[in-house]
Amino acid sequence: MAEFKTDEHEGEQHSPRFLTPVLALPVFYKVLIANSLIIFIGATGGTWLAVNLNRSNYATPLALAIFVAFGWLISIALNFVVLKIAFQPLMRLGKVMRRVQSGERSLRAQMTGIDTEADQLAMTLNTMLEAIDEASRLRASQIINAQEEERKRIARELHDETSQVLTSLLISLAILEEAVQTEEARKRISDTRVLAHQTLRAIRSLSIDLRPSALDDLGLLPALRWYLKEYQQKCSIEVDFHAMGLKDRLPPEMEIALYRIVQECLTNTARHSGAHKVSIDLREELDAVTGLIEDDGEGFDLPALLKTPKQERGIGRGLGLTGMQERAALLNGKLEIHSNPGQGTTVEVFMPLPKENILQKKKSTELVISV
Repeated sequence: MAEFKTDEHEGEQHSPRFLTPVLALPVFYKVLIANSLIIFIGATGGTWLAVNLNRSNYATPLALAIFVAFGWLISIALNFVVLKIAFQPLMRLGKVMRRVQSGERSLRAQMTGIDTEADQLAMTLNTMLEAIDEASRLRASQIINAQEEERKRIARELHDETSQVLTSLLISLAILEEAVQTEEARKRISDTRVLAHQTLRAIRSLSIDLRPSALDDLGLLPALRWYLKEYQQKCSIEVDFHAMGLKDRLPPEMEIALYRIVQECLTNTARHSGAHKVSIDLREELDAVTGLIEDDGEGFDLPALLKTPKQERGIGRGLGLTGMQERAALLNGKLEIHSNPGQGTTVEVFMPLPKENILQKKKSTELVISV
């Protein structure tokens, strides 16, 4: 599950211990006690000073005005200090809310353990933020699943219907070419056959890019090997691919996520990096699958790219990076991107295996050891 951070510095308690019972009171009573204390100090001090001024020979209107102004300032200062202490938990909660609003979605309010009302507000805020995160994850998952299903449907239609029609057209053109007598007509039919054949290859390539049938039928590794072969032919970029431990099929959603992440990385490399070589390393460990994708391209300034408005970015670049991170997060994984101008780009992927897969692997290991 996702880990949430709290602001430890804001959550520290700096108030003296003798104020603990007072801070535990509801806000209404804290304000009441604070103002009563200020009124008591102001009334007592003012009475004492008024008596002394009346006895003094310096009880002039100016002295009385200075006395009133001084008393007013002291009352404001005391009120400020006492109310700041009383509202400290709410102020900390407000800081957390502002930071969450500015983009720190994983931040959570910390409990005081003293002020029950503030703790209840903090608990409500944390519950609300977790509900929003869960709803966002669910919505993102539904969107990605819907996209994959639509890709799958379109890919099948292109492969089964459009490709078959073009294949029939090629056969008809071949028969027609044999039937005609003039050389000029044969040449035109031959050119048409070449064009139809190119269209058929483009449609098949598009179908595989949308959703390769090998991914569903054979698994991640065969689909990736086929894609990398086609990629090197189209882009003239050398790809060094290594896979370790990936013997059994992974869960379908994990295979799709890893395939799309590799696909997006290679697409960005071809479009933006100017790289000559890409290295891909996939490993299946006991409890997770890790991936490392590196290129020797130009690199880029990632923080600056993410701050750039979408309309000013490269085609799909910032959105693609965000999409990769969302795919990994939906499977409780992590995806980190490291890049600097002139130093290439590295993408690290970590995806934990489901518990049932881990248990199955442990049983298989124990069986091998016992044999």
